[in-house]
Amino acid sequence: MLNHILVTGPSRSGKSEWAEFLAAQSQQPVIYIATAIAPPEDPEWLQRIEQHRIRRPAEWELWECPLELAALLRDLPPHHCALVDSLGTWVANCLDQSHDQWQATVAEFLASVQACKAQLIVVAEEVGWGVVPAYASGRCFRDRLGELCQHLSPLMAQVYLVAAGFALPLHQWGICLKRLRAAN
Repeated sequence: MLNHILVTGPSRSGKSEWAEFLAAQSQQPVIYIATAIAPPEDPEWLQRIEQHRIRRPAEWELWECPLELAALLRDLPPHHCALVDSLGTWVANCLDQSHDQWQATVAEFLASVQACKAQLIVVAEEVGWGVVPAYASGRCFRDRLGELCQHLSPLMAQVYLVAAGFALPLHQWGICLKRLRAAN
Protein backbone atom coordinates (compact mmCIF):
# COMPACT_ATOMS: atom_id res chain seq x y z
CA MET A 1 0.00 0.00 0.00
CA LEU A 2 1.27 3.44 -0.84
CA ASN A 3 1.18 6.16 1.77
CA HIS A 4 -2.46 7.07 1.06
CA ILE A 5 -3.97 9.63 3.42
CA LEU A 6 -7.55 10.52 4.37
CA VAL A 7 -8.13 14.00 5.79
CA THR A 8 -11.57 14.52 7.30
CA GLY A 9 -13.23 17.21 9.35
CA PRO A 10 -16.12 19.66 9.53
CA SER A 11 -16.66 22.72 7.34
CA ARG A 12 -14.06 25.46 7.63
CA SER A 13 -11.89 23.32 9.91
CA GLY A 14 -8.71 23.61 7.84
CA LYS A 15 -8.87 20.13 6.28
CA SER A 16 -8.13 21.33 2.74
CA GLU A 17 -5.20 23.43 3.95
CA TRP A 18 -3.80 20.43 5.86
CA ALA A 19 -4.18 18.20 2.80
CA GLU A 20 -2.45 20.84 0.66
CA PHE A 21 0.39 21.02 3.19
CA LEU A 22 0.79 17.21 3.09
CA ALA A 23 0.79 17.24 -0.72
CA ALA A 24 3.46 19.94 -0.79
CA GLN A 25 5.56 17.88 1.64
CA SER A 26 5.32 14.76 -0.55
CA GLN A 27 8.32 15.81 -2.68
CA GLN A 28 6.41 14.61 -5.76
CA PRO A 29 4.63 16.40 -8.61
CA VAL A 30 1.10 17.16 -7.39
CA ILE A 31 -2.14 16.61 -9.29
CA TYR A 32 -5.06 18.43 -7.66
CA ILE A 33 -8.31 16.62 -8.44
CA ALA A 34 -11.26 18.99 -8.06
CA THR A 35 -14.65 17.28 -7.77
CA ALA A 36 -16.74 20.46 -7.73
CA ILE A 37 -19.08 21.56 -10.48
CA ALA A 38 -18.94 25.34 -10.85
CA PRO A 39 -22.44 26.63 -11.57
CA PRO A 40 -22.21 30.23 -12.81
CA GLU A 41 -25.43 31.17 -10.96
CA ASP A 42 -23.83 30.49 -7.52
CA PRO A 43 -21.30 33.26 -6.80
CA GLU A 44 -20.64 32.08 -3.23
CA TRP A 45 -19.67 28.59 -4.47
CA LEU A 46 -17.50 30.13 -7.21
CA GLN A 47 -15.76 32.22 -4.53
CA ARG A 48 -14.98 29.07 -2.52
CA ILE A 49 -13.51 27.42 -5.62
CA GLU A 50 -11.45 30.56 -6.28
CA GLN A 51 -10.05 30.49 -2.72
CA HIS A 52 -8.82 26.94 -3.31
CA ARG A 53 -7.31 27.96 -6.66
CA ILE A 54 -5.44 30.90 -5.13
CA ARG A 55 -3.88 28.68 -2.44
CA ARG A 56 -2.58 26.09 -4.91
CA PRO A 57 1.00 26.40 -6.15
CA ALA A 58 1.14 27.27 -9.86
CA GLU A 59 3.12 24.11 -10.69
CA TRP A 60 0.36 21.78 -9.47
CA GLU A 61 -1.72 20.23 -12.23
CA LEU A 62 -5.49 20.63 -12.01
CA TRP A 63 -7.74 17.77 -13.09
CA GLU A 64 -11.47 18.38 -12.81
CA CYS A 65 -13.50 15.27 -12.11
CA PRO A 66 -17.07 15.69 -10.87
CA LEU A 67 -18.21 12.11 -11.59
CA GLU A 68 -15.77 9.51 -12.97
CA LEU A 69 -13.37 9.54 -10.02
CA ALA A 70 -12.60 5.80 -10.02
CA ALA A 71 -11.48 5.80 -13.66
CA LEU A 72 -9.33 8.88 -13.08
CA LEU A 73 -7.58 7.30 -10.06
CA ARG A 74 -6.69 4.23 -12.11
CA ASP A 75 -5.04 6.50 -14.70
CA LEU A 76 -2.87 8.50 -12.31
CA PRO A 77 0.84 8.29 -13.07
CA PRO A 78 3.16 6.71 -10.49
CA HIS A 79 5.59 8.92 -8.58
CA HIS A 80 2.95 11.65 -8.24
CA CYS A 81 0.83 12.83 -5.35
CA ALA A 82 -2.87 13.25 -6.12
CA LEU A 83 -5.00 15.39 -3.82
CA VAL A 84 -8.75 14.75 -4.16
CA ASP A 85 -10.81 17.65 -2.83
CA SER A 86 -13.42 16.65 -1.93
CA LEU A 87 -15.10 13.31 -1.46
CA GLY A 88 -18.27 14.96 -0.12
CA THR A 89 -18.69 17.02 -3.25
CA TRP A 90 -18.22 13.89 -5.37
CA VAL A 91 -20.84 12.03 -3.30
CA ALA A 92 -23.24 14.98 -3.76
CA ASN A 93 -22.64 14.84 -7.51
CA CYS A 94 -23.68 11.16 -7.48
CA LEU A 95 -26.83 11.51 -5.34
CA ASP A 96 -29.11 10.75 -8.27
CA GLN A 97 -27.77 7.18 -8.44
CA SER A 98 -30.01 4.39 -7.18
CA HIS A 99 -28.88 2.35 -4.18
CA ASP A 100 -27.56 -0.43 -6.44
CA GLN A 101 -25.81 2.02 -8.77
CA TRP A 102 -24.21 3.73 -5.80
CA GLN A 103 -23.00 0.40 -4.35
CA ALA A 104 -21.33 -0.38 -7.69
CA THR A 105 -19.79 3.11 -7.81
CA VAL A 106 -18.40 2.68 -4.29
CA ALA A 107 -16.96 -0.77 -5.10
CA GLU A 108 -15.29 0.61 -8.22
CA PHE A 109 -13.93 3.62 -6.30
CA LEU A 110 -12.48 1.50 -3.48
CA ALA A 111 -10.87 -0.89 -5.98
CA SER A 112 -9.32 2.06 -7.81
CA VAL A 113 -7.90 3.43 -4.53
CA GLN A 114 -6.26 0.07 -3.86
CA ALA A 115 -4.86 -0.10 -7.41
CA CYS A 116 -3.75 3.54 -7.56
CA LYS A 117 -0.03 3.87 -8.27
CA ALA A 118 0.19 7.50 -7.15
CA GLN A 119 0.10 8.63 -3.54
CA LEU A 120 -3.45 9.73 -2.69
CA ILE A 121 -4.56 12.39 -0.28
CA VAL A 122 -8.36 12.43 -0.04
CA VAL A 123 -10.31 15.21 1.68
CA ALA A 124 -13.72 14.24 3.09
CA GLU A 125 -16.25 16.18 5.11
CA GLU A 126 -17.62 15.04 8.47
CA VAL A 127 -21.35 15.70 8.20
CA GLY A 128 -23.01 13.29 10.62
CA TRP A 129 -22.26 15.07 13.91
CA GLY A 130 -25.32 17.26 13.91
CA VAL A 131 -29.06 17.04 13.54
CA VAL A 132 -30.48 14.29 11.34
CA PRO A 133 -31.55 16.06 8.13
CA ALA A 134 -35.32 16.44 7.77
CA TYR A 135 -35.25 15.65 4.06
CA ALA A 136 -34.41 12.40 2.25
CA SER A 137 -31.60 13.73 0.05
CA GLY A 138 -29.80 15.17 3.08
CA ARG A 139 -30.02 11.86 4.94
CA CYS A 140 -28.89 9.99 1.83
CA PHE A 141 -25.87 12.26 1.44
CA ARG A 142 -24.91 12.01 5.10
CA ASP A 143 -25.27 8.23 5.16
CA ARG A 144 -23.43 7.63 1.87
CA LEU A 145 -20.50 9.85 2.81
CA GLY A 146 -20.19 8.40 6.32
CA GLU A 147 -20.30 4.81 5.08
CA LEU A 148 -17.85 5.57 2.26
CA CYS A 149 -15.34 7.05 4.73
CA GLN A 150 -15.66 3.95 6.93
CA HIS A 151 -14.84 1.73 3.94
CA LEU A 152 -12.05 4.02 2.73
CA SER A 153 -10.18 4.57 6.00
CA PRO A 154 -8.82 0.99 6.34
CA LEU A 155 -7.22 1.40 2.90
CA MET A 156 -5.30 4.47 4.04
CA ALA A 157 -1.91 4.51 5.78
CA GLN A 158 -2.83 7.71 7.60
CA VAL A 159 -6.12 9.27 8.67
CA TYR A 160 -6.37 12.79 10.07
CA LEU A 161 -9.30 14.55 11.70
CA VAL A 162 -8.94 18.32 11.37
CA ALA A 163 -10.90 20.45 13.83
CA ALA A 164 -10.43 24.16 14.62
CA GLY A 165 -7.22 24.18 12.60
CA PHE A 166 -5.65 21.22 14.43
CA ALA A 167 -4.80 17.99 12.58
CA LEU A 168 -5.28 14.97 14.82
CA PRO A 169 -3.64 11.70 13.65
CA LEU A 170 -6.46 9.19 14.10
CA HIS A 171 -4.31 6.41 12.64
CA GLN A 172 -2.01 6.77 15.69
CA TRP A 173 -4.60 7.31 18.39
CA GLY A 174 -7.62 5.39 17.22
CA ILE A 175 -8.63 1.84 16.44
CA CYS A 176 -10.09 1.24 12.98
CA LEU A 177 -13.27 -0.78 13.52
CA LYS A 178 -13.19 -2.29 9.99
CA ARG A 179 -9.62 -3.54 10.53
CA LEU A 180 -10.52 -4.88 13.97
CA ARG A 181 -13.51 -6.82 12.57
CA ALA A 182 -11.41 -8.17 9.68
CA ALA A 183 -8.76 -9.43 12.10
CA ASN A 184 -11.28 -11.43 14.17
